Amino acid sequence: MISLRRLRWCANVITAVSALILSLPAASQWKDWDYDLDQEKKSWEEMQTKLPPYPKPETLLKLDVGGGANNFFVDGASLTVGDDGVVRYALMVKTTGGATNVSFEGIRCDTRELRVYAFGRPNGEWSRARNTGWRYIEFRDVNNYHLTLFREHFCPTRNTIATVPQIIRTLKQRGPLGTSTD
Repeated sequence: MISLRRLRWCANVITAVSALILSLPAASQWKDWDYDLDQEKKSWEEMQTKLPPYPKPETLLKLDVGGGANNFFVDGASLTVGDDGVVRYALMVKTTGGATNVSFEGIRCDTRELRVYAFGRPNGEWSRARNTGWRYIEFRDVNNYHLTLFREHFCPTRNTIATVPQIIRTLKQRGPLGTSTD
C-alpha cells in the first residue's frame, strides 16, 4: 500500500515535470531575446586584400611547430591584422628535400578558418590560388603549422586577435603569447 507521503511526493514530481514540459516552448522562444535586442547583427565582410612583396630572407621569422623535419617561416614584413578580423601573412616552408614553398594566407580568429590567397613562384612573383575559399583549421599529426599559428600566435583566445608587434614577439620567442622559451 502506498503511503500518503509517497503519494504527495509523486504528485509534486508530476507537477514539476509537467511545468517544465509546458515551459520548454516558451523558453526556446525567448532564449536569444536579450542577445538579439542588445546586439546589432551584421554579416561579416572580408576586406579587399593586396598581395605583399615577396618574402626576403632577412624578414623571415622561424615558426616552431614542434618536431618534424620541415622548417616553417612567417614573413614579418607581410603580417597584417585587418579590421575584418583576419591575420594575413606570407608563409615559407623549406623541406628537407630542398624544396621551398611560399604562400600568402589569412587566418580568421573568430571562426578558426584559413584561406590561401596566392602561391609564390621561384622567380619571386605571386600566382593567385584557384580554390581560395575559407576552410576550418583541422588538427594534423605532422606539420601542424596552421593550428600553431592560430592557437599560439594569432588568436590567444578565439575572440581576441594579437597585434602585429605581439605576433612578431611571440615568433621571435618561439612560444605562445605570454610565455618565453629563452
